[in-house]
Amino acid sequence: MNILVISDLHLDDTRSNITDLFLRFLKDKAQHAKALYILGDFFEAWVGDDNLTDFNLKIMHALRESTQNGLPIFFMPGNRDFLIGKKFIKATACQLLPDEYVVDLFGVPTLMMHGDTLCTLDKKYIKFRKKSRNWFMQKLFLMRSLKTRRALVKQYREASRIHISTLPDHIMDVTQTEVERVMLKHGVQHLIHGHTHREAIHTFDLAGKSATRTVLGAWHDDGNVLVCEPGGKNSLEHF
Repeated sequence: MNILVISDLHLDDTRSNITDLFLRFLKDKAQHAKALYILGDFFEAWVGDDNLTDFNLKIMHALRESTQNGLPIFFMPGNRDFLIGKKFIKATACQLLPDEYVVDLFGVPTLMMHGDTLCTLDKKYIKFRKKSRNWFMQKLFLMRSLKTRRALVKQYREASRIHISTLPDHIMDVTQTEVERVMLKHGVQHLIHGHTHREAIHTFDLAGKSATRTVLGAWHDDGNVLVCEPGGKNSLEHF
């Protein structure tokens, strides 16, 4: 039984092709997996667990159906859906993961992250992230009406798009020194993350040993999954 890892689906009711692809993925490829890990930006945006639109309910129902059928699903919020809370987790029976989580992948201790905290050169985003993760700021935001929250998130997304368009390409990628720091912190030689949409498997030297950083791809026109098999074989697959 394989372990599957995905991220950056950016599910939204305007992208029905990707939504349908994910729902088929749950019923087909993920059905017999040992576990499914979702490493953030699962939704294009999440304004609160009370935003129970028909679209969100459809996705939540699909997740719940899979967990009830015996598939363990582990969910790590990203920079688009960090407001996922206890009600969503309870409704879907997923298991919520912290920003940095070490899992045993068939005998290989592996650090899983969304990946946004690795982009330390984007100082404006790092500053925003620190503010937006503050529990008090989140409480104030969630006290607003759904209509207001949706409007604010739309503004944030547009401001983010403009910000990204002005940055040099390397600013949007991870910082190698931060990658090494966090891997040494957790004592691992393998890191899996998403966020950058730069699908690849990188190898490098870490404290005199070979290390690997696997970057998950985004779901733009097709599906993308990291398949981890017994014996240590990992492969990025499109479908």
